Amino acid sequence: MASSSMTRNSGSTWTAKENKAFEKALAVFDKDTPDRWANVAKTIGGRTPDEVKKHYEILVEDIKYIESGRVPFPNYRTTGTNHVANIRDEEQRMRNLNLR
Repeated sequence: MASSSMTRNSGSTWTAKENKAFEKALAVFDKDTPDRWANVAKTIGGRTPDEVKKHYEILVEDIKYIESGRVPFPNYRTTGTNHVANIRDEEQRMRNLNLR
């Protein structure tokens, strides 16, 4: 799955700084932008258009996987004082997951 160090067939490890630049560039250069991947790569620096496109394809694949319900919610620690409400929220989230 996607991470700040995604490497799956996309060249070398992506740093957190590169991923942030990637996210920002995707917001600027949408799917209708001519030479989208070249523009995104130029904005990031040090990446080829092919590497950037592959990175995007992996991201889309991961999003589909998450949205399909195949990735459970992480078990975050709560910082609030209403522990009972937090447990009820957790139980409701688990019911909504509908894992198969």
